[in-house]
Amino acid sequence: MTLPIGSYVVEIRTGRVGRVMGHEGPYVQIRPLGGGREWDVEPEGVREATSSERLSAATAHVNARSRGEVP
Repeated sequence: MTLPIGSYVVEIRTGRVGRVMGHEGPYVQIRPLGGGREWDVEPEGVREATSSERLSAATAHVNARSRGEVP
């Protein structure tokens, strides 16, 4: 299954939520919500994020930013 660019996914191994930015060779390129450095994951290592997971990750990012933990 090819995940469309812009879709929200969860890396199964780590539970990190991100957005698909592209496909490079055999990998899916994912960027964390709120920006940051992309990372590569094999397609079998990700699944689509639920609405709840997207909301939880976005809320965690906003809270961390308000505490000054992320720029």
